[in-house]
Amino acid sequence: MGSKKPKVIFKINLYRDAWNYYCAANSNPKWGYDFSKIIKPEIVKKVRRKKWEKTRNYLYKMLRKGYSIDKKKMNSNLKSIKSSWKKVEEKYFQKLEKITKKKIYTNKFHCYITTIGRCPYNQKENWFMVNIFSNDASTTIAHELMHLQFYHYFEKEIRKTLNEKQFQDLKEALTILLNMEFKGILKEKDKGYPGHKKLRNFIEKEWKKRKDFDVLIEKYINYRDILRHPKGCGFLLRSRHSKTQTVP
Repeated sequence: MGSKKPKVIFKINLYRDAWNYYCAANSNPKWGYDFSKIIKPEIVKKVRRKKWEKTRNYLYKMLRKGYSIDKKKMNSNLKSIKSSWKKVEEKYFQKLEKITKKKIYTNKFHCYITTIGRCPYNQKENWFMVNIFSNDASTTIAHELMHLQFYHYFEKEIRKTLNEKQFQDLKEALTILLNMEFKGILKEKDKGYPGHKKLRNFIEKEWKKRKDFDVLIEKYINYRDILRHPKGCGFLLRSRHSKTQTVP
């Protein structure tokens, strides 16, 4: 992991939280889950299908009020989230390196607090969000960090073979590995999305046969039967830095 050990830095950022509310309210059902349902209907009504510039002040004001009311609880929860994660942080990164067979690509990740159950990430800027009222924040953190590691090392090569949906399905379903290889590190199981149940079962089955990340991805590609060329069975993954999609 280099000279400096990777770490997660936690921050409260009202503006990022407001943007998360906006994205959730304007989202459509995905992978069997509808994020707009986790927000109060009156909030969705105020911001859905409206421009961010027209709704952000409403969201800022709403969150400032909420942060003020819940200040004590939020500070307490944040302290607890930090403490719980720091206990497992080093072991988690060591295990993630072992599984992906890649060094953790940066020594600093930023975790921003959100007050809803939608936890987006930005692979270009190495940040993600976690719900401050979650009972299993460490599992969420582990889930998002796995996404970032996957994007950094594998995205560019894999996208040559998979379309957008197939890539996203794989990225999400791979987190089933958290339940298999991180049992002594994470207390709560990674639940995944309803729409990925069958794929998660496939990954679990194949991982038990052979614990090799590159081979697992190749098996997924063959399983999806979407090879562009017959030589796809010789698919090799190379370490490359991803400079693509940014998730709000």
